[in-house]
Amino acid sequence: MIYRLLALNIDGTLLQSNGKIHKSTKEAIEYVQQKGIYVTLMTSRSFPSAKKVARALKIKNPLITHQGAYIANMNEKQNYVQRITENVTYDTIRFLEGMPCQIRLVHEQFSLANRLKLNNNLLAKTVFTSGDPVFYSQQFVTSLSEYLHDQPVTPPKIEVYFEDESDLQDAKKAIEKMFTEIETIQLDRLRLDIVPAGVSKLKGLTFLGSQFGIQLKEMVVIGDGLDDIPAIQAAGLGVAMWNAEFDVKKAADWVTRSKNEHGVAYMVKEHFRKQQPIEFLRKMNIIKN
Repeated sequence: MIYRLLALNIDGTLLQSNGKIHKSTKEAIEYVQQKGIYVTLMTSRSFPSAKKVARALKIKNPLITHQGAYIANMNEKQNYVQRITENVTYDTIRFLEGMPCQIRLVHEQFSLANRLKLNNNLLAKTVFTSGDPVFYSQQFVTSLSEYLHDQPVTPPKIEVYFEDESDLQDAKKAIEKMFTEIETIQLDRLRLDIVPAGVSKLKGLTFLGSQFGIQLKEMVVIGDGLDDIPAIQAAGLGVAMWNAEFDVKKAADWVTRSKNEHGVAYMVKEHFRKQQPIEFLRKMNIIKN
């Protein structure tokens, strides 16, 4: 099979535990791009945060961000956007404020979160060091619902961080019963993302493929999170990181090394070194477009 697009998750996949991208990973991404293969990021992160990573990897193609709700190129030209309406955002926040959780509205230009003392120090670190660049405004308010009453927001995504797994499951069930306009995506046992109905990384990948004339079977997807599973299963080659949860590995065609053992670089060089450059394949009429 000839692969024409490589889609990469960021956290737990591209980034090592220290939050950095290893030199070998940068070299591997440059290697496949020189072969004419489209490379994109598919992430739950905000667009500004993903853009920072893309710049480090010299990726110039549109990025799938906010769980697939926001796709834009490096010049910030929107290719696709889905938003949660003002009313649904407000009603969802009112419901969530009745539970012990950190709530974060993630807009493409700013984020807005409630002030909540988190007992779980690791969770607090996750919320406050989300990888967003310094120019991305991050505001904390005492009451999100009061703020939204005066200044409505239509975010592509809402992030919710729970201290207790049972609270997450209760919230997930309640939201799915209360609303048809939004869906929940569970990232791990304490993190829930809320997005407009129909939004997912897979939908974003399918949309991007249609723009480039690339089918899902011509794509390689590398990820580690539960939210990567649909894209990993649908791709021509679905790859899980060694540090991924069991369900992600089970869904994958191939399991590479861990994020700290340069799993992306290892997989890319292993699978793409035998594939001829796309331009050569076109000249030979092996691929048509």
